Amino acid sequence: MVEHIVLWKFTDNATKEQKEEMMRQLLTLKDRCRGITAATVGWNFSERSQGYEVGFHVTFEDKGALEEYLPSDPHQEVVAKYVGPISAEVCVVDYEF
Repeated sequence: MVEHIVLWKFTDNATKEQKEEMMRQLLTLKDRCRGITAATVGWNFSERSQGYEVGFHVTFEDKGALEEYLPSDPHQEVVAKYVGPISAEVCVVDYEF
């Protein structure tokens, strides 16, 4: 199994509605991409957030599923339409367990 964790800081002009739509669209990837066994997204409430407002956590069956997911059409579509336009910084952690 592989865990894929993504954290976002947003542009100054990103609205709450845009952030919420991004979060909704990210969750659609579970049903649109092979190999995802679980996906969650939420607002970061940690006092140690360092400005990262949203976290996305995806579990993949294996490393191959993650490698297939990244360039996939559904993932690239969500990134291009909903993530990229409002992202200022992104932090990603991937690990096998």
